[in-house]
Amino acid sequence: MPEIQRKNIPEPLIRHLIARAIEREIGTESLRTFDHWLLSNPKVPDGQWFKRFSDFTVCGNGAFVTTLLASAQSATGTEVG
Repeated sequence: MPEIQRKNIPEPLIRHLIARAIEREIGTESLRTFDHWLLSNPKVPDGQWFKRFSDFTVCGNGAFVTTLLASAQSATGTEVG
C-alpha cells in the first residue's frame, strides 16, 4: 500500500484541487484537518480510494489525491481510515 505523494505533484492536479476546494467551499479549518491527516503518512490502496471528513471527502487513486468532494457527493473506491 503506497503513502500519499506530497512532493512533485503535477501542476494541473494542484490547480484542480485548489479549484475544487474553492468551488465546494471547503474552509481553511477543514483543510487543516486534511493536512493533519496527511502528516500521519496514511497508507492508501493502489486503486481508487476516499477518506471522509466532517464536511468534505478526499478522493484519490494510488499515491495521488485526485479531487475533493462536498460531503453530500458520492465517492467511489475503498474507504480509508
